Amino acid sequence: MSFNIALSGVSAAQKDLDVTANNIANVNTVGFKESRAEFGDVYAASLLSGGKTKVGDGVLTQEVAQQFSQGSLQFTNTSLDLAITGNGFFATVPEITSRDFSFTRAGQFKLDSDNFVVNSNGDNLLGFPVNSDGTSSSVALSTTEPVRIPDSSGSPAQTTEVDIRMNLPAGDAALDPQDFDPEDPLTYNAATSVTVYDSLGDSHVMTYYFIKDATPGVDNEWYVATAVDDQLVDMVDETGTVPGTPVNSVGGNTGNTVTASKLIFSSGGDFVGMETPSGNPTLDFKMQTEALGAGILANGSDSSQQISIDFNLDPTSATPNEPSQFASAFEVTSLEQDGLPVGRLTGIDIGPDGLVRATFSNGTSEPIVRVALVRFSNEQGLTQESSTQWKESILSGEALAGEATTGTFGEINSSALEQANVNLTTELIDMIIAQRNFQANSRALEVNNSLNQTILNIR
Repeated sequence: MSFNIALSGVSAAQKDLDVTANNIANVNTVGFKESRAEFGDVYAASLLSGGKTKVGDGVLTQEVAQQFSQGSLQFTNTSLDLAITGNGFFATVPEITSRDFSFTRAGQFKLDSDNFVVNSNGDNLLGFPVNSDGTSSSVALSTTEPVRIPDSSGSPAQTTEVDIRMNLPAGDAALDPQDFDPEDPLTYNAATSVTVYDSLGDSHVMTYYFIKDATPGVDNEWYVATAVDDQLVDMVDETGTVPGTPVNSVGGNTGNTVTASKLIFSSGGDFVGMETPSGNPTLDFKMQTEALGAGILANGSDSSQQISIDFNLDPTSATPNEPSQFASAFEVTSLEQDGLPVGRLTGIDIGPDGLVRATFSNGTSEPIVRVALVRFSNEQGLTQESSTQWKESILSGEALAGEATTGTFGEINSSALEQANVNLTTELIDMIIAQRNFQANSRALEVNNSLNQTILNIR
């Protein structure tokens, strides 16, 4: 009996050594969770046996239990390196169309040849589909999809409005607006340009010409004419059309006739009003061009594109956002437009909530997908696989999917990896203890063997 007891002790000590050695071997394995050998005593008694004198029958390895404590974080320079702080696992599948889920804490992800995010095994990382505003359209594990980084360009946006602020020189000589010629700088007082974009993201140069009105009895009023790609563009009136008999127009004497708007300043240089080509005050304090047309937009873009010019008029008082007319040089202090060119992919950002955004060179960003997290009622019930992956089991309970930073799910750290939760010092101490245990049980076997030899040698 004692021989079998000692033998079970040797076997248990060997199992303990194996577990400890495996922990030490994986001390540098990302996402590894240490194991712990759990033992129980063996006690077998029959109905008629004397329980008070019964000796145990040895030791039995009950379970090699995974310990899902948090590992330390190691920060990297790769945005696709992901680490979970708190509860949760990444969900992966071996093929794009597969539903054979595996779960892992190892976040060493990279792109494959088709721009899918995969781990070192080639398994695809799963995420929730998202709406255009970045919210998840579904958080069910069954609706997850492989995370793929787009290789397309950022969408362009056509210019609809230009915001301009400048100072017009009060001391400049007034000019006859009908002598305006865009190729003759002596026929206008000042000009400035801004790059605008059509619906295809192609760039165009929009130029503004400022002409101080020389009409007798008119002071502090300026005509504004526009051109796109050196082609003059008419302004529309408050009805949205080009008036047949405009009040405000320039270039009549030079064959460059074009409708214009008018800026009106007070004697103190304050911007006090605007007129449409019909000579009426603007309703929205903006001026607007006619449709640019196919003559200017000859690349197949939206020929109905119109561009508003906002001078930020406040008729009640002077503000720093308005143009001014002071006795200083012409100076543009602000010139902005809302269009965007075509952008190329410049980077990927992954937030703590798992939202993956693609950023483009035109300054835009688009939500792509949200990395899915999965948790279980009993993590230790998971079925372990190789490569720091686990499978759902009856003991673990059903996989519950959710967004990072919500409920009991942890948060995702981009450019970081979760290290193994193995404490090397503790494991070395455990190895010494297991070694002593092995030696003690080996000695018990030797003693039992000696006793058996002694008994067999009795004559």
